[in-house]
Amino acid sequence: MQQLSALDLRKGYLVEYQGRICTVTDWTILRNDRRQNVRLQLKDVRTGRTYEVPKEATDAKYNVLEYQNVDLTHSYREGGEEVFYDAEGAEYRCPAEAAKDALLWTCDAYKGFLVDGALIQVSTPVSVTAVIKDCAPPMKGGSSGTKDAMLENGIKVRVSQLCQTGDKIRLDPETLEFRERC
Repeated sequence: MQQLSALDLRKGYLVEYQGRICTVTDWTILRNDRRQNVRLQLKDVRTGRTYEVPKEATDAKYNVLEYQNVDLTHSYREGGEEVFYDAEGAEYRCPAEAAKDALLWTCDAYKGFLVDGALIQVSTPVSVTAVIKDCAPPMKGGSSGTKDAMLENGIKVRVSQLCQTGDKIRLDPETLEFRERC
């Protein structure tokens, strides 16, 4: 485990802050006449809560954690845990809360975030496919613009005017931005 000062950290690093595993989401140097300060914003990996690190804490050293990303397939839910397997058949368990957002989307493979061999968080791939459950009928000649659509998983998104009920679409699961019809 490596220790770095706030000046040496960068966006995307995984650090330990007040006993929590966090990622650096924002890192900005603030300069004044006498010295440099860093404005750090951290996001707790397990809870999703963001922390604005006070200026006094920017002089401290942070433990940079080693992590690993692995492709996983969802198997089942047991009590308050979700169970995943990797390609070699190794089993990984994580709290249902850590995988809740990713499991809204049906995917062949999810991205697992391992710290010290333990599954901390599960996320979706960059794009997912979904089926439109309900939307307005398609407009002939109206290739530009968007309309509201309800997906089979209950999420409301904006899709192209050419889409209709029953179409498979590809979208970004983070921003819910429509990409294309499949």
